[in-house]
Parts: sequence; C-alpha cells; structure tokens
Amino acid sequence: MSHSNPHARLEIDNRGVAQMTICNAGSMIIFNSQVIAHLRTAIEQLGQEKSIRALVLRGDSEKAFVGGADIKEMAKLDQAGGERFITGLRDLCEAVRNFPQPVIARIPGWCLGGGLEFAICCDFRIASDEAQFAMPEVKVGIPSVIHAAMMPRVMGTPRARWLVMTGATIDAATALQWGLVDVVTTPDKLDAEIEKVLGEILECGAEAIAAQKVLIRKWEELPLKEAIDASIPIFGRSFLTGEPQHHMQKFIDRPRKPKA
Repeated sequence: MSHSNPHARLEIDNRGVAQMTICNAGSMIIFNSQVIAHLRTAIEQLGQEKSIRALVLRGDSEKAFVGGADIKEMAKLDQAGGERFITGLRDLCEAVRNFPQPVIARIPGWCLGGGLEFAICCDFRIASDEAQFAMPEVKVGIPSVIHAAMMPRVMGTPRARWLVMTGATIDAATALQWGLVDVVTTPDKLDAEIEKVLGEILECGAEAIAAQKVLIRKWEELPLKEAIDASIPIFGRSFLTGEPQHHMQKFIDRPRKPKA
C-alpha cells in the first residue's frame, strides 16, 4: 500500500499509524497549487484504507508545519484564479476534517495563514515551544477565509478577531492559553508527546473513534437539538461493530484489587 506522491511521503507502521510528510515544498513548507493538490489526493486515498488508526501530518523541515500559501503564485492571480486557488485549499482542509480517523498536526515551528487553517482542521495540534502562529493575510491585502471560520469556535471570537484583523504573531505559550494548540513541549520531546496521544487513541475502539469524529463534526455544524438527536442512531449502530461487546467485557473481566 503506497499513497506517496511528489509532495506527500507516506509511512505506515504495524499499528496502523500513518506518518505523512509534506515534502518538496521548501524549508518553510509553502502551499502552492501543486502541493495542495498532491497532498489532498494522498489524504483522500489514505482515508479509504480501513487499517489506518491515526494520521500524523508533518513537514520535512523543522522550521515550519506549514508556512502559508505561496505569495509568489497568488500575486499573479485574478478573481477567477483566486477563487480556484482558495477552493483547492478548502478542499484540502476538508479532506483532513473528513479523514475517518484522528489526525495529529506536528508543529515544530512556523504555522501561518493557510497552514494554520490546515492545522485547525486536524483533531489534535502538538507544538514545540519554538512554534509561532499568525494569520497574516490582511498584511498582504487579502482576508482570511475558508477554515478561518473555525477559529471563533476554537478560541472564541475576540481572540480570532485579534489574529485575523491584526495579522499579529503569537508564540506557542499564548496559542496554548488560547486553546489553539493542545500540547506544547520542547523540540526534543515533540515526537514523544505525539506518541502519548497515539497511545491513548490506540487503546480505544477504531470504529468508536471514527463515530466520535463524525459526531464532533455534527456538533460543530448542527443546532443543539439536531446534534443531540443525530447521535442516537450512531450510538445504536456502534453495537453492530462488536467493539462494545469486546471492550465492555474486557472492563468487566479486569483484575480487581482485593478488599482491605
């Protein structure tokens, strides 16, 4: 099984954990149209593999997770070209949101603009304390769009407004305080922290995790009453997978400590 291409290098271990490295995109990991298209194709193809338990997204440079969209390409766009470009980036971000199993963003350094939107679409964001975050689009004459719409849900409207309307850069400690990332650690412990998250995920039922991810998307998108009601059939269908029977029996059969 290989879904690697010129801009997406894929490795899968025996646990079903996929590591997808964004490559040949410069030291700052810049999204041009070709990188966007190749990465989307690789993610969508990988999402069809039932054996995958989790996906870790990373760049082939420690300078950045993704340093943003390619300004040199965008500077030559007209209205139609701009809409085509941003539609491609939207579709890439949606491929991450719709990936059936958990997606972890490994953020060692810069995470800017479209790269931050890409990270927000991941389920978990693990960052180095050297990471820096910004939405600098307004500084180059364009608004932040597409999945920047998720930012008020992630960190609240005032903080999202601050980022998208000032273009200011925040450090990893601030990103953690604002809820933009889940874990901040030193660069040498970044992969170990990702392994901790993977360990928690792999203890759970794969079908249950996939169902939970679907539900989280519904919670983001549906009115409260509809989101509550939509969860009932998903809960019922979980008993068709065999996972509740296996995991619940394992819980029942666990060794008990003797009474004092």
